[in-house]
Amino acid sequence: MYDKYITRDVYGLISDFLFQGKTIVIYGARQVGKTTLLKQFAGSYPEKTTWLNMDLNHDRELLNNLDGQRAADLFDTGGLLLIDEAQRLDSTGLTLKVLHEYCPNTQIIATGSSAFELTDRIKESLTGRKRTIKLFPLSQNEIINHFGKLEYHRSLETRISYGNYPEVVMNPGKEEGILRELISDYLYKDVFMLKDIRKPETLEKLVYALAYQMGSQVSFRELSQLIQSDKETVERYIRLLEEAFIIFRLPSFSRNVRNELKRSRKIYFYDTGIRNALINRFGELELREDRGALWENFMIAERIKKRLNTNERANFYFWRTNVGQEIDLIEEKEGNLFAFEFKWASKEKMMFPKTFTKNYPQAQLQLISKENFIDFM
Repeated sequence: MYDKYITRDVYGLISDFLFQGKTIVIYGARQVGKTTLLKQFAGSYPEKTTWLNMDLNHDRELLNNLDGQRAADLFDTGGLLLIDEAQRLDSTGLTLKVLHEYCPNTQIIATGSSAFELTDRIKESLTGRKRTIKLFPLSQNEIINHFGKLEYHRSLETRISYGNYPEVVMNPGKEEGILRELISDYLYKDVFMLKDIRKPETLEKLVYALAYQMGSQVSFRELSQLIQSDKETVERYIRLLEEAFIIFRLPSFSRNVRNELKRSRKIYFYDTGIRNALINRFGELELREDRGALWENFMIAERIKKRLNTNERANFYFWRTNVGQEIDLIEEKEGNLFAFEFKWASKEKMMFPKTFTKNYPQAQLQLISKENFIDFM
């Protein structure tokens, strides 16, 4: 019998931040487990936790137009004050600032599902007063810790096909229905609600186009032609999709070596299940012509989650030359370079391009396949 909740990697990170004089703000897409994470903290401090849900009118009214004296009277309990869906407040930043200043004995943890909105509202109000945590779909490390390595190996193809949203992982056999509900009910909700999206159908066309071009170099101009929109709209919508934690981009790595691409980018999905649901493709991985791209996307997303979940700073790129030499992922961490190539099967041998190894001789090189991926993650 498994525990009800999967322990998140950031749980320990946040625990280390508690009662250090900072408001903790947790960003993430809808349905990635922010509320569940709050429940875990509430369970650790059952007698000293105040829970407020900003989706409830009564709770929201308690915080809207809050003054310092009332904040101190109601909430300076010496325990946890958990504020779920904080973006629903009229003045998120001002409210959190008042609570921070007038409740010095209380640890405030606020969650929000729309990074761009919360960032706009709290950037100035909480400068120097907050710690920010990004919460993503489950990492493979979290799943392995919960289910064990053997069970994880058995379910690897399922995870690549259906992704890692908590509800998807915890309900085997119901993945497709859950993913379709996520796409129809949640995927664009924050973008549509909080930004002026004049042509929702254009945004949806763009996401579909990116799903088919996953892991390929993308041109904003070509995308604009494909979806019959202007280049500026494409750039704006891609930024919003990034801020809503649906996609992320990798820039090209260059240190002025001849023939290196310098201003290109690739776009990936934080969750391969969302990508597959968008194009309605869940077939057996071994029979799919896009399995290499899926594996690449899956591994890069996991590496990024690994670094962010452990608060390790790193920069991520891809590398390519004008003549087509390419490396899937370049990680720059503390002045060191790590180069990774992703192949679904270890028998797919390859040599790292001599142009790269000659110009970056100190870079550590590694081929990642399904036989050795766990240490990478």
